[in-house]
Amino acid sequence: MSRPPEFLPLSDLAARAVAGPGSRHAALIEDAFKVLLETPGGGVSLAGDTRGRGQAKRAVQALAELADSGSPVADADVRVAIGDARAGDHKPAAPGGPRRGPVSPKTATQARYMEVLGSHDLVFGLGPAGTGKTFLAVAHGAAMLMRGDIDRLIVTRPAVEAGERLGFLPGDLTEKVDPYMAPVWEALTQLMGADQLRRRRDKGEIEVAPIAFMRGRTLAHAFVIVDEAQNTSRLQMKMVLTRLGEGSRMAVTGDPSQIDLMNPSDSGLAHAVAILEGVEGVAVTRFTAADVIRHPMVARIVRAYDADAAKRTGQ
Repeated sequence: MSRPPEFLPLSDLAARAVAGPGSRHAALIEDAFKVLLETPGGGVSLAGDTRGRGQAKRAVQALAELADSGSPVADADVRVAIGDARAGDHKPAAPGGPRRGPVSPKTATQARYMEVLGSHDLVFGLGPAGTGKTFLAVAHGAAMLMRGDIDRLIVTRPAVEAGERLGFLPGDLTEKVDPYMAPVWEALTQLMGADQLRRRRDKGEIEVAPIAFMRGRTLAHAFVIVDEAQNTSRLQMKMVLTRLGEGSRMAVTGDPSQIDLMNPSDSGLAHAVAILEGVEGVAVTRFTAADVIRHPMVARIVRAYDADAAKRTGQ
Protein backbone atom coordinates (compact mmCIF):
# COMPACT_ATOMS: atom_id res chain seq x y z
CA MET A 1 0.00 0.00 0.00
CA SER A 2 1.53 3.33 -1.04
CA ARG A 3 1.91 6.08 1.54
CA PRO A 4 0.07 9.36 0.99
CA PRO A 5 2.22 12.33 -0.03
CA GLU A 6 3.60 14.59 2.72
CA PHE A 7 2.81 18.29 2.38
CA LEU A 8 5.29 20.92 3.57
CA PRO A 9 3.77 24.42 3.87
CA LEU A 10 6.17 27.03 2.43
CA SER A 11 6.06 30.66 1.42
CA ASP A 12 5.46 31.31 -2.27
CA LEU A 13 9.05 32.58 -2.58
CA ALA A 14 10.45 29.40 -1.03
CA ALA A 15 8.24 27.11 -3.09
CA ARG A 16 9.37 28.80 -6.32
CA ALA A 17 13.00 28.51 -5.26
CA VAL A 18 12.63 24.81 -4.45
CA ALA A 19 11.02 24.17 -7.83
CA GLY A 20 13.64 26.24 -9.66
CA PRO A 21 13.60 27.57 -13.23
CA GLY A 22 11.71 25.12 -15.40
CA SER A 23 11.41 22.84 -12.32
CA ARG A 24 15.16 22.11 -12.59
CA HIS A 25 15.75 22.14 -8.83
CA ALA A 26 12.79 19.84 -8.25
CA ALA A 27 14.18 17.42 -10.84
CA LEU A 28 17.56 17.32 -9.05
CA ILE A 29 15.85 16.51 -5.74
CA GLU A 30 13.58 13.88 -7.32
CA ASP A 31 16.54 12.18 -8.99
CA ALA A 32 18.68 12.26 -5.83
CA PHE A 33 16.11 10.74 -3.49
CA LYS A 34 13.75 8.87 -5.85
CA VAL A 35 10.73 10.89 -4.82
CA LEU A 36 7.98 12.82 -6.58
CA LEU A 37 8.05 16.55 -5.77
CA GLU A 38 5.12 18.79 -6.67
CA THR A 39 4.23 22.39 -5.82
CA PRO A 40 0.42 22.47 -5.73
CA GLY A 41 0.34 25.90 -4.09
CA GLY A 42 1.24 27.04 -0.60
CA GLY A 43 4.06 24.56 -0.29
CA VAL A 44 5.64 21.36 -1.55
CA SER A 45 4.23 17.83 -1.77
CA LEU A 46 6.62 14.87 -1.44
CA ALA A 47 5.76 11.27 -2.33
CA GLY A 48 8.07 8.30 -2.01
CA ASP A 49 9.45 5.79 0.46
CA THR A 50 10.10 6.85 4.05
CA ARG A 51 13.88 7.23 3.77
CA GLY A 52 13.87 9.09 0.44
CA ARG A 53 11.07 11.38 1.52
CA GLY A 54 12.83 12.16 4.82
CA GLN A 55 16.05 13.11 3.04
CA ALA A 56 14.19 15.15 0.43
CA LYS A 57 12.32 16.95 3.21
CA ARG A 58 15.61 18.02 4.82
CA ALA A 59 16.89 19.32 1.48
CA VAL A 60 13.66 21.21 0.78
CA GLN A 61 13.66 22.81 4.23
CA ALA A 62 17.27 23.94 3.83
CA LEU A 63 16.51 25.52 0.45
CA ALA A 64 13.36 27.15 1.80
CA GLU A 65 15.32 28.73 4.66
CA LEU A 66 17.89 30.02 2.18
CA ALA A 67 15.19 31.52 -0.04
CA ASP A 68 13.30 33.08 2.88
CA SER A 69 16.54 34.72 4.08
CA GLY A 70 16.64 36.66 0.83
CA SER A 71 19.45 34.70 -0.82
CA PRO A 72 19.07 33.48 -4.40
CA VAL A 73 18.96 29.68 -4.79
CA ALA A 74 21.23 28.34 -7.52
CA ASP A 75 21.90 24.81 -8.78
CA ALA A 76 25.02 24.67 -6.59
CA ASP A 77 22.89 25.40 -3.50
CA VAL A 78 20.60 22.51 -4.42
CA ARG A 79 23.60 20.17 -4.70
CA VAL A 80 24.84 21.29 -1.27
CA ALA A 81 21.39 20.79 0.27
CA ILE A 82 21.16 17.31 -1.27
CA GLY A 83 24.61 16.41 0.06
CA ASP A 84 23.85 17.72 3.54
CA ALA A 85 20.55 15.82 3.60
CA ARG A 86 22.37 12.62 2.69
CA ALA A 87 25.04 13.25 5.32
CA GLY A 88 22.34 13.61 7.97
CA ASP A 89 21.33 10.02 7.24
CA HIS A 90 24.94 8.73 7.33
CA LYS A 91 25.60 5.50 9.20
CA PRO A 92 28.93 4.59 10.82
CA ALA A 93 31.29 2.71 8.56
CA ALA A 94 31.68 -0.99 9.03
CA PRO A 95 35.11 -2.36 10.01
CA GLY A 96 37.39 -2.24 7.00
CA GLY A 97 35.17 0.35 5.34
CA PRO A 98 35.84 4.05 4.83
CA ARG A 99 37.40 6.26 7.48
CA ARG A 100 34.99 7.18 10.29
CA GLY A 101 34.26 10.83 10.95
CA PRO A 102 35.70 13.95 9.38
CA VAL A 103 39.41 14.39 8.82
CA SER A 104 40.88 16.62 11.52
CA PRO A 105 43.94 18.87 11.22
CA LYS A 106 46.94 17.96 13.36
CA THR A 107 48.83 21.25 13.10
CA ALA A 108 47.88 24.93 12.90
CA THR A 109 49.06 25.07 9.28
CA GLN A 110 46.85 22.11 8.37
CA ALA A 111 43.89 23.87 10.01
CA ARG A 112 44.49 27.00 7.91
CA TYR A 113 44.88 24.84 4.81
CA MET A 114 41.56 23.07 5.40
CA GLU A 115 39.88 26.42 5.95
CA VAL A 116 41.07 27.91 2.66
CA LEU A 117 40.22 24.72 0.76
CA GLY A 118 36.62 25.41 1.68
CA SER A 119 36.65 29.13 0.96
CA HIS A 120 38.88 29.69 -2.11
CA ASP A 121 38.61 28.62 -5.74
CA LEU A 122 42.35 27.96 -6.16
CA VAL A 123 44.59 26.78 -3.31
CA PHE A 124 48.32 26.10 -3.44
CA GLY A 125 49.70 23.72 -0.79
CA LEU A 126 53.49 23.92 -0.68
CA GLY A 127 55.88 21.96 1.51
CA PRO A 128 57.85 18.80 2.17
CA ALA A 129 56.60 15.23 2.09
CA GLY A 130 54.58 14.05 5.07
CA THR A 131 52.85 17.35 5.84
CA GLY A 132 49.43 16.13 4.68
CA LYS A 133 49.06 18.64 1.85
CA THR A 134 47.91 16.03 -0.70
CA PHE A 135 45.94 13.86 1.73
CA LEU A 136 43.93 16.82 3.05
CA ALA A 137 43.18 18.02 -0.49
CA VAL A 138 42.02 14.52 -1.44
CA ALA A 139 39.91 14.33 1.74
CA HIS A 140 38.30 17.67 0.94
CA GLY A 141 37.54 16.64 -2.64
CA ALA A 142 36.19 13.24 -1.58
CA ALA A 143 33.90 14.87 0.98
CA MET A 144 32.57 17.30 -1.64
CA LEU A 145 31.89 14.40 -4.01
CA MET A 146 30.11 12.30 -1.39
CA ARG A 147 27.97 15.30 -0.35
CA GLY A 148 26.99 15.93 -3.95
CA ASP A 149 28.64 19.40 -4.05
CA ILE A 150 30.52 18.39 -7.21
CA ASP A 151 29.98 15.88 -10.00
CA ARG A 152 33.59 14.72 -10.36
CA LEU A 153 36.86 14.47 -8.49
CA ILE A 154 39.78 14.78 -10.92
CA VAL A 155 43.37 14.06 -9.96
CA THR A 156 46.24 14.85 -12.29
CA ARG A 157 49.99 14.92 -12.01
CA PRO A 158 52.96 15.00 -14.34
CA ALA A 159 54.43 11.56 -15.01
CA VAL A 160 57.99 12.88 -15.07
CA GLU A 161 59.45 9.54 -14.01
CA ALA A 162 58.10 8.03 -17.25
CA GLY A 163 59.24 10.97 -19.34
CA GLU A 164 55.51 11.37 -20.18
CA ARG A 165 55.98 8.33 -22.50
CA LEU A 166 52.89 6.61 -21.12
CA GLY A 167 52.31 4.82 -24.40
CA PHE A 168 55.12 2.42 -23.57
CA LEU A 169 53.35 1.20 -20.46
CA PRO A 170 50.82 -1.66 -20.70
CA GLY A 171 47.09 -1.28 -20.11
CA ASP A 172 44.50 1.47 -20.53
CA LEU A 173 44.99 5.07 -19.42
CA THR A 174 44.12 4.43 -15.77
CA GLU A 175 46.48 1.45 -15.58
CA LYS A 176 49.28 3.48 -17.18
CA VAL A 177 48.94 6.33 -14.70
CA ASP A 178 48.17 4.32 -11.56
CA PRO A 179 51.82 3.61 -10.63
CA TYR A 180 52.34 7.36 -10.26
CA MET A 181 49.11 7.91 -8.30
CA ALA A 182 49.53 5.26 -5.59
CA PRO A 183 49.50 7.77 -2.68
CA VAL A 184 46.28 9.31 -3.95
CA TRP A 185 44.53 5.95 -4.39
CA GLU A 186 45.65 4.91 -0.91
CA ALA A 187 44.15 8.09 0.52
CA LEU A 188 40.87 7.66 -1.38
CA THR A 189 40.60 4.02 -0.30
CA GLN A 190 41.09 5.06 3.32
CA LEU A 191 38.54 7.87 3.04
CA MET A 192 35.83 6.21 0.95
CA GLY A 193 36.38 2.48 1.20
CA ALA A 194 37.44 0.24 -1.67
CA ASP A 195 33.90 -0.60 -2.84
CA GLN A 196 32.66 2.98 -3.09
CA LEU A 197 35.91 4.06 -4.73
CA ARG A 198 35.57 1.34 -7.35
CA ARG A 199 31.94 2.22 -8.06
CA ARG A 200 32.68 5.92 -8.43
CA ARG A 201 35.66 5.26 -10.68
CA ASP A 202 33.55 2.99 -12.89
CA LYS A 203 30.86 5.71 -13.15
CA GLY A 204 33.46 8.33 -14.10
CA GLU A 205 32.91 10.36 -10.93
CA ILE A 206 36.58 9.90 -10.01
CA GLU A 207 39.05 10.43 -12.80
CA VAL A 208 42.82 10.23 -12.98
CA ALA A 209 44.82 11.50 -15.91
CA PRO A 210 48.27 12.86 -16.67
CA ILE A 211 48.66 16.61 -17.14
CA ALA A 212 48.86 16.22 -20.91
CA PHE A 213 45.28 14.84 -21.03
CA MET A 214 43.88 18.03 -19.46
CA ARG A 215 44.57 20.08 -22.58
CA GLY A 216 41.51 21.37 -24.44
CA ARG A 217 39.05 20.50 -21.65
CA THR A 218 36.80 22.65 -19.48
CA LEU A 219 36.30 21.05 -16.08
CA ALA A 220 32.88 22.07 -14.72
CA HIS A 221 31.39 21.11 -11.32
CA ALA A 222 34.60 19.34 -10.34
CA PHE A 223 37.28 19.42 -7.67
CA VAL A 224 40.65 19.18 -9.37
CA ILE A 225 43.85 18.18 -7.59
CA VAL A 226 47.18 18.83 -9.31
CA ASP A 227 49.69 16.71 -7.38
CA GLU A 228 53.50 16.89 -7.57
CA ALA A 229 53.01 20.23 -9.29
CA GLN A 230 56.68 21.18 -8.90
CA ASN A 231 57.28 18.88 -11.87
CA THR A 232 54.96 20.76 -14.22
CA SER A 233 56.48 23.16 -16.72
CA ARG A 234 55.31 26.77 -16.81
CA LEU A 235 53.25 26.05 -19.92
CA GLN A 236 51.68 22.96 -18.35
CA MET A 237 50.81 24.88 -15.19
CA LYS A 238 49.13 27.71 -17.12
CA MET A 239 47.23 25.16 -19.21
CA VAL A 240 45.87 23.19 -16.25
CA LEU A 241 45.00 26.28 -14.20
CA THR A 242 42.90 27.61 -17.07
CA ARG A 243 40.85 24.38 -17.29
CA LEU A 244 38.58 25.48 -14.42
CA GLY A 245 34.94 25.74 -15.41
CA GLU A 246 31.67 26.65 -13.70
CA GLY A 247 31.30 25.36 -10.15
CA SER A 248 34.86 23.99 -9.98
CA ARG A 249 37.72 24.44 -7.54
CA MET A 250 41.35 23.38 -7.64
CA ALA A 251 44.08 22.42 -5.20
CA VAL A 252 47.68 22.46 -6.43
CA THR A 253 50.17 20.62 -4.23
CA GLY A 254 53.91 20.24 -4.46
CA ASP A 255 57.34 20.60 -2.92
CA PRO A 256 59.39 23.32 -4.67
CA SER A 257 62.59 21.80 -3.27
CA GLN A 258 62.03 18.44 -5.03
CA ILE A 259 61.97 19.33 -8.74
CA ASP A 260 62.73 16.42 -11.08
CA LEU A 261 62.71 18.39 -14.33
CA MET A 262 65.79 18.49 -16.51
CA ASN A 263 65.75 22.29 -16.10
CA PRO A 264 64.52 23.08 -12.57
CA SER A 265 64.09 26.76 -13.42
CA ASP A 266 61.26 25.76 -15.79
CA SER A 267 59.10 24.55 -12.89
CA GLY A 268 55.63 26.04 -13.15
CA LEU A 269 54.78 25.81 -9.44
CA ALA A 270 57.01 28.54 -8.02
CA HIS A 271 56.27 30.73 -11.03
CA ALA A 272 52.50 30.36 -10.62
CA VAL A 273 52.64 31.12 -6.89
CA ALA A 274 54.81 34.18 -7.53
CA ILE A 275 52.36 35.74 -9.98
CA LEU A 276 49.06 34.55 -8.46
CA GLU A 277 49.56 35.01 -4.71
CA GLY A 278 47.31 37.87 -3.67
CA VAL A 279 44.91 37.45 -6.60
CA GLU A 280 41.26 37.30 -5.50
CA GLY A 281 40.11 33.71 -4.91
CA VAL A 282 43.67 32.35 -4.60
CA ALA A 283 45.21 31.13 -1.32
CA VAL A 284 48.71 29.84 -0.63
CA THR A 285 49.56 27.62 2.36
CA ARG A 286 53.20 26.88 3.14
CA PHE A 287 54.05 23.82 5.21
CA THR A 288 57.35 23.29 7.02
CA ALA A 289 59.14 20.43 8.76
CA ALA A 290 57.10 21.29 11.86
CA ASP A 291 54.00 20.05 9.99
CA VAL A 292 55.42 16.61 9.12
CA ILE A 293 53.07 14.01 10.58
CA ARG A 294 54.85 10.84 9.51
CA HIS A 295 57.58 9.15 11.51
CA PRO A 296 59.46 11.74 13.67
CA MET A 297 62.61 10.82 11.76
CA VAL A 298 61.06 12.32 8.60
CA ALA A 299 60.88 15.75 10.23
CA ARG A 300 64.51 15.50 11.30
CA ILE A 301 65.53 14.45 7.78
CA VAL A 302 63.64 17.40 6.27
CA ARG A 303 65.29 19.83 8.69
CA ALA A 304 68.74 18.44 7.90
CA TYR A 305 68.20 18.86 4.16
CA ASP A 306 66.79 22.37 4.66
CA ALA A 307 69.84 23.31 6.73
CA ASP A 308 72.18 21.93 4.08
CA ALA A 309 70.37 23.83 1.31
CA ALA A 310 70.54 27.06 3.33
CA LYS A 311 74.26 26.52 3.95
CA ARG A 312 74.99 25.96 0.26
CA THR A 313 73.03 29.07 -0.80
CA GLY A 314 74.61 31.19 1.93
CA GLN A 315 71.30 31.92 3.67
